[in-house]
Amino acid sequence: MTGTGTRPSSEGRFPIRVYYEDTDAGGIVYHANYLRFAERARTELLRTHGYDHPTLNRTYGMGFAVRRCTVDFIRPAKLDDALEVRTTIGKAGAASIEMDQRIFRADEHIATVTVQLACIDGRGAPIRMPAELRQSMQSAKL
Repeated sequence: MTGTGTRPSSEGRFPIRVYYEDTDAGGIVYHANYLRFAERARTELLRTHGYDHPTLNRTYGMGFAVRRCTVDFIRPAKLDDALEVRTTIGKAGAASIEMDQRIFRADEHIATVTVQLACIDGRGAPIRMPAELRQSMQSAKL
């Protein structure tokens, strides 16, 4: 699959609503769910670049794996909060991408997820990213 032909925004924005299943007994978002929110936002950002995971796998024999991830929890998200994950692309190398994902409740910054993704083949070995995807990611950097 090739890019859409238009330059994607340098920041992906993905809305999330906190549901009961996302929280602990106290109504606070369980820490691991911030990673799920960030994963969904990265997937949608990829779509804005004209790609999706099944097509990357089928066409290029590649996928993404998290190589490194850090989370900075600033404020807790709570049941029924409307959140927004704002994703920006950092370095897009030959076989990896770095992204900064900030989670907001309205204008309040509540968490940051910094992730490095590795491009891998079906056996889990490193593989080069398709040149047009890498170029699209590099052109979207701030």
